Amino acid sequence: MTRMTIEGEKTTPSAGSARRAIAGRLSWGLADQAASSISNFAVGIYVARSLGVTAFGVFSLAWVTYGVVLNVSRGLATDPLVVRFSGVPEASWRGAVARSTGTALGVGAVIGAVCLVVGPALGGRVGPAFVCLGAMLPGLLLQDAWRFSFFAAGAGRKAFVNDVVWGVALVPAMVVAAHVGTVAAFVLAWGASATVAAVYGYFQSDILPRVTGARGWLREQRDLGYRYLVENTCLSGASQLRAYGLGAIVGLGAVGAVRGAELLMGPFLAVLMGLSLVTVPEAARVLRQAPHRLGTFCLLLGGGQAAGALLWGGALLLMPDRLGHLVLGDVWHSSSQLIVQITLGVAGAGLGTGAAAGLRALGAARRSLRSQLFASACYVGGGLGGAALAGTVGSAWGVAAATVSGSAVWWLQLRSALREHHDNLVPEVRTS
Repeated sequence: MTRMTIEGEKTTPSAGSARRAIAGRLSWGLADQAASSISNFAVGIYVARSLGVTAFGVFSLAWVTYGVVLNVSRGLATDPLVVRFSGVPEASWRGAVARSTGTALGVGAVIGAVCLVVGPALGGRVGPAFVCLGAMLPGLLLQDAWRFSFFAAGAGRKAFVNDVVWGVALVPAMVVAAHVGTVAAFVLAWGASATVAAVYGYFQSDILPRVTGARGWLREQRDLGYRYLVENTCLSGASQLRAYGLGAIVGLGAVGAVRGAELLMGPFLAVLMGLSLVTVPEAARVLRQAPHRLGTFCLLLGGGQAAGALLWGGALLLMPDRLGHLVLGDVWHSSSQLIVQITLGVAGAGLGTGAAAGLRALGAARRSLRSQLFASACYVGGGLGGAALAGTVGSAWGVAAATVSGSAVWWLQLRSALREHHDNLVPEVRTS
């Protein structure tokens, strides 16, 4: 097997080649997210068409549960990995990846066991789906851990190939599941194909996940891992609370209108998620190689994403009603009234991700958690307060204002963290 080549072992490149290398890694991040988004979209459409509304709802419960567990795994296992082991020597990276992927496997095994116990108690259609999800969680989380491990090494191409392997394995698995015709069969097909990609990740890296190293990894990374765990879960929890509250205050139609507007921003959000796979590793590299440029890098990153969101939203405002109805059907009329607000919210989020990448690269987990808690509280408060005052449109404006306010806090925290980092470097320079 070929061993991974880590960027940190190479000689220092010229400025031009460094910029080309960054562009290449960002491109692989976008390509990987495109592969992941396309396969997820295809799975959702195929399952919905095969099972119908009620059964698809059961499958969606399993999907949402996986999303929550995934945030737990990333906070404990892979987020600390990309912060502390991006662009490091190969030996250091390999040891960290073995323990990080072992931690992801351990999280999958523990929470999977809970699903195996809870599933039979739930009964009905939901019970078997959760039992199957519990069996598949270790493979699902390991596959995701390989993606982040490869991006930490600057090897985004390997992450892209791994996601393509998952997508290819999905095709026959979904065909078999369609013949069975149950929710449990589709959950098994989805998880089993991810497990195929997870096994392939071992052959790509020649690293065996060390579950026995999980306890040591959690102990060593506790200053980052547990804060990132809270940060990740409160981020996803805020979105769900806003959706539930909006449905209770205004009605389910309001939730559908907001979701429709978010779907219109879907292509740009896919780009945003693709960039998020590589922004923290890249910020960590900038910090190691040219720490004085980290602030500029984060500003260009966040400003570029915000500008892209505004351009995409402007294009949506020019979309003809006929095309809008073709995309969203009857939902278009309600969703089209929210494009301005959703665009401003996404632009604010894009601006904030630049600062978030810098805080994570600095390892300023306390500041990062503080910023995320504030942003999440503003998101829920703005979304529900706006809904109570002015319905669906008010909720959208409340979220937009909250997102921009949250972004400002992210940048204030980054400025303070950069000042602290600079002050800590000055004594070192003087004593050397």
